[in-house]
Amino acid sequence: MNNSYRFFENRECKYYPCHKDVENINCMFCYCPLYQMVNCPGTYKIIEKDGRAIKSCIDCTFPHIYENYDKINQIIRKNN
Repeated sequence: MNNSYRFFENRECKYYPCHKDVENINCMFCYCPLYQMVNCPGTYKIIEKDGRAIKSCIDCTFPHIYENYDKINQIIRKNN
C-alpha cells in the first residue's frame, strides 16, 4: 500500500472489527481526534444517557477510512 504510514490495521485487537461493513479498517485514529468537535464531518448522533446528552459515534466510520487520513490531519491543524 502506498503511503503506508497513513494506515494501520490491528486485527489482533479484541475490539476488531469495531465497525461492521467496513473493509480494511484503519486503526490509526482508533480514538477519534475529532470527537470533541461539535461539527465534525463524521456521522454521529446525540443520545441521552443518565440524563445527559452525549455524542455517540458508534455508527461513524469516518476516521477508519484510509482516504480520510489527510482530511483529519487538515481539520486538526486548522483547529489548533
